[in-house]
Amino acid sequence: MKTTVVGSYPVPSWLPGTSSREALRDAVLAVLKTQELAGIDVISDGELSRFDPNHPDTNGMIDSFLKPLDGVDTRPTREDISVFRNSEASGYRLAPAAIVRSEIGEGLLDLPREWEFIRDLSSRPIKFTLTSPYMLARVATDRHYGDLHLLAMAIARVLRRQVEEIDAPVVQVDEASITGHPQDGEWAAEAINHVLGGVRGEKAVHLCFGNYGGQTIQRGHWQALLSFVNALQADHLVLECARRSREEIECLRDIRPEIGIGIGVIDIKDNEVESPETVAASIDTVAKILGGAERIHYVHPDCGFWMLRRSVADRKMRALVEGRDLFLGT
Repeated sequence: MKTTVVGSYPVPSWLPGTSSREALRDAVLAVLKTQELAGIDVISDGELSRFDPNHPDTNGMIDSFLKPLDGVDTRPTREDISVFRNSEASGYRLAPAAIVRSEIGEGLLDLPREWEFIRDLSSRPIKFTLTSPYMLARVATDRHYGDLHLLAMAIARVLRRQVEEIDAPVVQVDEASITGHPQDGEWAAEAINHVLGGVRGEKAVHLCFGNYGGQTIQRGHWQALLSFVNALQADHLVLECARRSREEIECLRDIRPEIGIGIGVIDIKDNEVESPETVAASIDTVAKILGGAERIHYVHPDCGFWMLRRSVADRKMRALVEGRDLFLGT
């Protein structure tokens, strides 16, 4: 049973306002070292290269992926915004992240370069994260394909070509929209699986119900997502569990045994730092529900840390490791 993080980390105070690669490298080194000192087994760069002060709320997961693409316009007209607000895709956003006006191409998106920048900065395994093509398609206004599935597959093809060049030990696809739209599960899984098919290392999929300002965005239940989850061609899942009910956790027993389960035991929507005893008890509860600790491959936070203060995130990571060790008796 390994510890890991989901991906994002609070942006160090000196990073906004500078475009220096040296400053970014220093910030990433600080994030990696902090995780190493906490004892995290599989670490992350904190997704700092994707931070943009002009899009602080969603940049790491959305804008940094859509903005560089060919065929995409990130300056919506009043009509574009109106169409988006009247669409099923709207909800927590007031405007589309992008308008798709022609065929999607990779444009200036360069995920392999992101990986090259961080791959040698730690001796520990580093995971590489990217946003699901389904989630990216849902936050755009489509003026070209006329079908959300076709748009998602176009984005998936771009992402797959890029991850094929990334030799990270773990590549994780992040998806925080399907949880509120289980009716799209079949074709959303197809798009995500297309990306996973290009992964050279361990294949992970992170699923959560969203986190903006400490608020849950998607309303749903794991039970409605089981067919989608079981269709994923992933080695392991990274699931939000700390904020979900016992009834929902019991549904996870029906995930096919070939897929390893990662459980969230750290609540990232709360500033209170869990004690190691609380973390160990949470692991024990889920292990009993799932029929044994061997079913749990990873323990981790529910989602990324970026909305918390660094001091809180750091203490939560230490509690995660100490709680796992307490549960294992090590």
